Amino acid sequence: MGVLSQQLPPINLAVSNAISGPASQLGTRLNQGAQAYFSRVNQNGGIAGREINLLIRDDGYEPYRTLKNTQYFLKQENIFAFFNYVGTPTTHAILPLIKKSQLPFLMPFTGAEFLRTPVIDNIFNLRASYYQEAQAQIDYLVNERKITDIGLLVQADEFGAAVEQGYLIAMKAHHIKPSIVTRYRRNTQDISLALEFLKKQNVAAVAFVGTYQPLAKLINMAHQQQFTPFFTTVSFVSSNDLFSRINQPSRLLVTEVMPAPYQCQWSLCRLFISDMNKQGVTELDHVQLEGYLNAYVVTEVLKYCQHTLTSECFLTQLTNFQLLSPELEIRFSEQEHQGMDKVYLNIFDKQKYANTH
Repeated sequence: MGVLSQQLPPINLAVSNAISGPASQLGTRLNQGAQAYFSRVNQNGGIAGREINLLIRDDGYEPYRTLKNTQYFLKQENIFAFFNYVGTPTTHAILPLIKKSQLPFLMPFTGAEFLRTPVIDNIFNLRASYYQEAQAQIDYLVNERKITDIGLLVQADEFGAAVEQGYLIAMKAHHIKPSIVTRYRRNTQDISLALEFLKKQNVAAVAFVGTYQPLAKLINMAHQQQFTPFFTTVSFVSSNDLFSRINQPSRLLVTEVMPAPYQCQWSLCRLFISDMNKQGVTELDHVQLEGYLNAYVVTEVLKYCQHTLTSECFLTQLTNFQLLSPELEIRFSEQEHQGMDKVYLNIFDKQKYANTH
């Protein structure tokens, strides 16, 4: 086992995400996964004797707090990169600061298009985009379920707008339009009026954009009112937290950008399970795995620059980073700062979920 140097400064990664409030499980679990991998690295000597250190500040999934946290980090002289930020409205609020700073902004937990197109030199995404997730959902509804009567219920902010645009593009490809579009306020569960509109329209499916608490409330309330459309939503919702809150059998699809940890065939998934168990965490989900994979990629790129650790070296090496194997493909380039494209379909099964939790 390697020994970390007491003289060399740590490699500090600045993290602002939700570890309180309605989206708290997202930040908490993303951080858990990253910490598990970085603990492995640090216990084996770090990067040329330097520890990788997460500096975590809570923003409660509120953009003004993300902005304040990021301003705080930028006043520090020892920040190497920004890492594991959570959310579209939160990252949108700091985009000008990130561009100006030129520090690496790595693996945010959002599929927003403004972080992908056009390519921004210092911003890198690992996960598939919301457009890709929306396309997979609409393709499934139309091709597999023969549903074209689809209503949208959208969080009223940049996140909602980003995913809504993805749904509209995907629906246009099938020559359909939303039967109704309704909205609710971020960080609330105020969906009663929206449910009335959807129920009155009697849509066959609801594409939802938001967090797990309001969607669980929507599905449970709809069922109580004998309104049982097919529900679908993107990975940001955190399927584990959503499924645990559904009280009855329901038709529900969550698109995922990571495989289910216990079904995953990657050798990294076996390592992930082992490392999480060592941290005392036995209930595992897609979000933790994403944090773990984010940390793995960052570490692999840091190794290329361990003797000349600068932002310039790191960004150059990340731009050219490729992991091409039969089980896992990650590929960055100057034209493409999104490393993965895979989308998985996670269909809710109340009985199966209850048996595994």
